Amino acid sequence: MRADETAPSVKVPEVTLLFWLIKIAATTLGETAGDAVSMSMGLGYLTATALFTVLLVGAVGAQVRARHFSPWLYWLAIIATTTLGTTLADFADRSLGIGYPGGSLLLLSLLLASLFAWHRTLGTVAIDSVQGGRAEVFYWVTILFSQTLGTALGDWTADSAGLGYSGGIAVFVVLLAAVWAAYRWTKLSHTLLFWAAFVLTRPLGAVVGDFLDKPHAQGGLDLSRFGASGALLLFILICIAVFPQRAARAAH
Repeated sequence: MRADETAPSVKVPEVTLLFWLIKIAATTLGETAGDAVSMSMGLGYLTATALFTVLLVGAVGAQVRARHFSPWLYWLAIIATTTLGTTLADFADRSLGIGYPGGSLLLLSLLLASLFAWHRTLGTVAIDSVQGGRAEVFYWVTILFSQTLGTALGDWTADSAGLGYSGGIAVFVVLLAAVWAAYRWTKLSHTLLFWAAFVLTRPLGAVVGDFLDKPHAQGGLDLSRFGASGALLLFILICIAVFPQRAARAAH
């Protein structure tokens, strides 16, 4: 048996346009589904956070135990992080009274600390290096912090900054376009740009999610949180079922 056959598999998908489309849909679903459980069902942020924590532990546990890349397991874990990120950020910002600026700064610090510890331990935070247990744990902890930070940033931009949902969407679309331009026409680290885009797609999803389900008086479309969540989930399932995804190529 060759040595490369015993090496741990990369169980994260190749970064393509499809990846980003599903990521944005998943982050938007995280906002609508998180609000549906915590607000529409009346469970509150703390109880909803506990429920989504159980989902996250199960999903990430299955992802880590899997021997090879499975898009179904991967995107289930992503959805678990984004729903938990929604209720966790809302709990910190509103129930604990930290506020959007304080919550965003705290979560940014945690995200940077996670990336620093990951890089210090394994020497890289590139996606194609996510092989083996330690790298996967760092990856999913970093993902959770980025999803939670994104929720706080989206709410801060749309609410506290007074830009509204359309203004918030425009801000994050422009920022993502700037990241794409930097990827296309500069020599900036592609790993750095990936994480910048990964973080920025979350507040975009948060603002889009709020735009879908918030009342007309607040500038939203006043759609059912459950209906919007169902439509987004169906879109994600169709994308996974119809369009093949490959694992990222392992670093050498």
